[in-house]
Amino acid sequence: MGLRRATVVHLSFGLLACFIIVNNAHAAPGGDAKAGADVFDQECSDCHSVKQGKNKKGPSLFGVVDRKSASIADFAYSDPMRASNIVWSVDKIESYITNPKAAVPGGKMKYDGLGNETARANLLAFLAAQK
Repeated sequence: MGLRRATVVHLSFGLLACFIIVNNAHAAPGGDAKAGADVFDQECSDCHSVKQGKNKKGPSLFGVVDRKSASIADFAYSDPMRASNIVWSVDKIESYITNPKAAVPGGKMKYDGLGNETARANLLAFLAAQK
């Protein structure tokens, strides 16, 4: 009986580990959210806010991780962004901020992209914390 109980516990921990790994697939990479706030201020804050419901030239980025593109009702998105049907996973956001014009051709974001990998990781950690 003791062996059977130990096996069940071992399997339970194994399943828990798999659950954690799968659910962290969309988690922010190993960036520093505090440093990401500085990146946001320098690179994004002229056009975006992280306050819920506060749009600027660009939509609010509050709760952006796992949000569907073009889903803020009171923001005027470009036709290409509306047609993109992107769900903003961390990977999709990273691709977009690396090269917005390639990620959504014809979109209206006037930003050439953030080439620095560390700055991107920090920014992604910061955006993931905005919920």
